[in-house]
Amino acid sequence: MSKKSPMDNPNTRHLSTRIVHAGRPDPRVVTSPVFHASTVLFQDYAEFKAREAAPLDREHMYYGRMGTPTTRALEDAVCELDGSVGAVLSTSGTASMASILNCFLSPGDHLLMVDSVYGPTRKFCVGSLARRGVRTTFYDPLMGDDLEALVEDSTRMIFMESPGSATFEIQDVPALVAVAKKYGLLTAIDNTWATPLLFDPLDFDVDLSMQSGTKYLNGHADCLFGVTTTRSPELYTQLHHHTLAHGMHLAPDDANLALRGMRTLAIRLAAHDRGARTVAKWLESQPRVTRLLHPAWESCPGHKTFERDFQGANGLFGTIVRRENEAALAAFVDALELFGVGFSWGGFESLCLPMQATRNLPSLTLADDEVLIRLHIGLEHPDDLIADLEKGFAAMDRLNR
Repeated sequence: MSKKSPMDNPNTRHLSTRIVHAGRPDPRVVTSPVFHASTVLFQDYAEFKAREAAPLDREHMYYGRMGTPTTRALEDAVCELDGSVGAVLSTSGTASMASILNCFLSPGDHLLMVDSVYGPTRKFCVGSLARRGVRTTFYDPLMGDDLEALVEDSTRMIFMESPGSATFEIQDVPALVAVAKKYGLLTAIDNTWATPLLFDPLDFDVDLSMQSGTKYLNGHADCLFGVTTTRSPELYTQLHHHTLAHGMHLAPDDANLALRGMRTLAIRLAAHDRGARTVAKWLESQPRVTRLLHPAWESCPGHKTFERDFQGANGLFGTIVRRENEAALAAFVDALELFGVGFSWGGFESLCLPMQATRNLPSLTLADDEVLIRLHIGLEHPDDLIADLEKGFAAMDRLNR
């Protein structure tokens, strides 16, 4: 008998290999068919009673909203990424965030939310969450164990996002988790930027890791979905029941698109990273660029923490550009052809988005003539993207001669 290779054990294979093969309900079919279902018929009364007693049993179907082979395949593939015990799917990253906060926070509770968080998350905290009687304190993203000073008797959760979705600060997740453990607090993080391939929060003992799968997990700008994972069976069960009780579930067609996108996640992230570093290096030499907010650059707040904890970068970063007025910014944006102007990111296309610096973060201070522009470097050739940005800067210069 031939000696088995260590790679014969699925758990020793590279993660990029495992996500290609994970989440296949029928191993004979490379691309699983989409399973559409609402009503599920039972063979007899006995089966009806058995399924009614365990509606979330993954081995059987009970009702379409509770899961189909298609959605369960996506759950399995996501769990393969971070070793979680279960993945709770929802219709968007914002829906996943809202489920976490609504599920685990009650009236009278206090939340510590990072100040560099995604805009809709901030709005949810000061709007819906506040109306439910949950108070939120926004803390500086560069705080570490000094966050302990903000913990109150009613504090229940520390919510992180690293890097910040607009300003790109890297948080000291181990230090914040240590504070949470000292006071018995839950920890949650928006890990959309990194995905578990670049940073796995569950390896750092974060309780709940959510992602907007709309971005890199899907990678093709054609579906919306969110997902939260955990290594705690209790937290998974609680969040899963809460999400389904509020009528949130992912449509099978979107689940299928997401599953397709995940197969190429590793090579896409690597390509985005290579292109972004090339473009960022060029931007660094441009007279109108005053600062790069790329986690792999020393100029990015928390860069040393990035070097310590992350496995790499991707295509999304910020750049601070000098512009004389709003007309100059408009000239820059309107001259671009390859960079689209639009929300979201993580797809194969490059995007440019001027960002409003609405928070007075110590890590981000802008002069009156500066603007923060977020760039997503897609899968186009970086030389072509650089040429496109050159046209944008030239348009600004012509306007102000």
